[in-house]
Amino acid sequence: MRLLEQIGYTNVRHYHGGIADWKEAGLPVESASAAAGASRSAPGALRSAAQSAAGQSSPVSARRGGAVGHPTLSRSRQWGSALLDLIESLSPGQIFVVWLGMVLVCGCLYWLTGFSGRPGLVDGGTPIAATLSGLMSAIYFSFVTTTSVGYGDVLPIGPMRVLSIFEAVTGLLIFGALVAKFVSRRQDELVRDIYNVTFEGRLDRVQTNLHLVLSELQSIAMMCDDGMSQPQRVAVRLESAVLVFGGELRAIHALLYNPQRAPEEAVLEAILVALASALRTLSDVLTCLPPALERPQALQSALRMICALADDICAECVPQVYAPTLTEWMDRVQQTARRIF
Repeated sequence: MRLLEQIGYTNVRHYHGGIADWKEAGLPVESASAAAGASRSAPGALRSAAQSAAGQSSPVSARRGGAVGHPTLSRSRQWGSALLDLIESLSPGQIFVVWLGMVLVCGCLYWLTGFSGRPGLVDGGTPIAATLSGLMSAIYFSFVTTTSVGYGDVLPIGPMRVLSIFEAVTGLLIFGALVAKFVSRRQDELVRDIYNVTFEGRLDRVQTNLHLVLSELQSIAMMCDDGMSQPQRVAVRLESAVLVFGGELRAIHALLYNPQRAPEEAVLEAILVALASALRTLSDVLTCLPPALERPQALQSALRMICALADDICAECVPQVYAPTLTEWMDRVQQTARRIF
């Protein structure tokens, strides 16, 4: 937009709806041939600047010396978004205070009309006067109107009918927003509880699988030390253990780099200790394998993935700051992974 203002456009603003809504509104769209002619008539420097600005993704509609965009449509969307953001930022208590304040303000307006000599409310055919009793009746009518009960004992007359309609509609909207807030809060609590259960289960699964992988790798290492009678069967077992190991390491990597919730320090330390032990045992197993043993392609790919993920786990790599004990184990994980390949 700043570039268009420098070119010479005086009435320029950002059009949120984009070119599609511009066409739906029936507003004029310049043809390609006309745009090419206008481009040829512009000076060279300005033409290149306009062409570069046209390649940007933000839709900007501008017209020299005239109105830009669709003011009514754009403003209504802005007001709607601002209203939704305001309701979202308010707590249920604050919304209720707004609703109660509207009831009292409208009740006072009904009552104040009694001072003009033309009362806006009648009770049983008798105009409500500007007295304390009349104030109570006006507030009573305001409560009845905003809750859409409508007993009919107190009736608005004259211009106060418009105010009563406005109050009834606004009261329903505010009350609906209040109910939505309570429902949304309950849903947030349920989602939070579900996430906590899922998160704890995920941590338990990672720890369990790491211990199973470590146990399997230790069994393979013992077979290597005792001499392998069937190397191909050992390769199959190693491939299976490495594939499971890679899946759990991917979960640990996501836990450190995209933490929606930080686990407890003791739990994370146990995971890092098991991870470092599994990587060290895996390195020993790969070292003791016979050189002539053929490694399947899936095993090689899984080993590369494990090394790449483990190499990202270090004190200076992860985005969050952890305790010194945890960072020490992270550095051990990285150092051990670099010995595998």
